[in-house]
Amino acid sequence: MFRIVDKLLLFIYSIVIGAASIMIACIGFNWISKRALLTALDRMFEQPSIQISVMIAGIVLFLLSLRFFIVSLHRGSAAPPSIDQRTDFGDIRISIETIENLALKAASKRRGVKDLRARIRTSDSGLDIVLRVFVDGESSIPTLTEEIQLAVKSHIEDITGIPVSNVTVFVANVIQTGMYKSRVE
Repeated sequence: MFRIVDKLLLFIYSIVIGAASIMIACIGFNWISKRALLTALDRMFEQPSIQISVMIAGIVLFLLSLRFFIVSLHRGSAAPPSIDQRTDFGDIRISIETIENLALKAASKRRGVKDLRARIRTSDSGLDIVLRVFVDGESSIPTLTEEIQLAVKSHIEDITGIPVSNVTVFVANVIQTGMYKSRVE
């Protein structure tokens, strides 16, 4: 949520700073005369509503600058996301990347699978694994996906000891195995 808000604030901040930069460049190239600039400033100080608007805009820009400065100094979590387990001998940390690779290894052993992608999410009931699969189109898709689900679930539970609550297989496409020349007339 904070990343989306920060991106939106950075977008608005960039537009305002870009407009101010263009204005400063125009003044520097003398495209805006000194008289026009002084007239605009005099009008701003004559009308309290414009003066208040400029003051609020300045405060908001300062606060945004301060926010981006703090975010730039903030260090993210140094450790990659992992699943922690406690044993009698100490702690065990298994990275999400390790579990993804184990899922890919188990699924790629199935005949008919051509390409894979894996996503792992943790939940209270165990791991939720989502596999995006490209198949060769020669095997039965329902049979193949069921084999993949069983293989991935058992492999990860056997290797890591972490329960798998759900394995979702999304068949993204069929990859052609042979080289076919297409004729264009």
